[in-house]
Amino acid sequence: MRVVFMGTPAFSVPALKAIAAAHQVVAVYSQPPRAAGRGQKPRPSPVQDAAEALGIAVRTPERLRGADEQAAFAALGADVAVVVAYGLILPQPVLDAPRLGCLNIHASILPRWRGAAPIHRAVMTGDAETGTAIMQMEAGLDTGPVLAEARTPIGPEDTTGDLHDRLAAMGAALIVDTLARLPLAARPQPDAGVTYAAKIDKAEARIDWTLPAAQVDRLIRGLSPFPGAWCEIAGERVKLLRSRLADTGAVGSAAHTPGQVLEGFTIACGDGAIEVMQAQRQGKRPMPAAEILRGLTLPATLD
Repeated sequence: MRVVFMGTPAFSVPALKAIAAAHQVVAVYSQPPRAAGRGQKPRPSPVQDAAEALGIAVRTPERLRGADEQAAFAALGADVAVVVAYGLILPQPVLDAPRLGCLNIHASILPRWRGAAPIHRAVMTGDAETGTAIMQMEAGLDTGPVLAEARTPIGPEDTTGDLHDRLAAMGAALIVDTLARLPLAARPQPDAGVTYAAKIDKAEARIDWTLPAAQVDRLIRGLSPFPGAWCEIAGERVKLLRSRLADTGAVGSAAHTPGQVLEGFTIACGDGAIEVMQAQRQGKRPMPAAEILRGLTLPATLD
């Protein structure tokens, strides 16, 4: 089929490569290059880099609301458009242009976690499983009917980064299978069970040690690797990237102050304790906790 692919971040790249191997990708749409790095020079998106490496023409409009841009999209004569974390709202003329409409790969089991940060929110909330859904796009925010889905458990030490990579691969396989079987009957999303995955606010990232250990652990894993849950250690902001619940039978909890360092990188919380497995100091790479502790002395209590 003639496919238009629309995506921007690294999450979208596996789907682009999988589709390009099976169909004719007539154009790729991605967000314009953005200033990045120390020099703040414009840097193409991961999808643009991948598309150019595949020899596919890339378009990077700032918006799709203009008549000229919409006419250019329609002129591609696409059978279908596949949208994966593109970052621009698609006006109705764009949604209607491909013969089979626009399909979205969404990183949750809809209608749970519609919106911007479904992987983060699933981990932070303590969901037992998540997955990926192929949705027929319509004007509402992730409200369209679902054509296919695949599920995966969320393990007790899984981070958002772990699930990001797993779901990107699952979505790539699922969209190729879905395209091969079009047209398909779509299942309308139920009204019950709708939740919204609000964009992550950096103000959420500071760790509050008075919270229960399970909540602190989910925050650390849910915000890893970005933006990274953090605390201050000797005046330095340190990101905590991997953790697990500590054996409360061994470390206790009631007799300790929230934030108290119990042993190694095990920290007491409002209820129970967590063990930090990986952390990152400012300007340094992520390191295992044991390596961090060779160059960083923890105070008796963390703020």
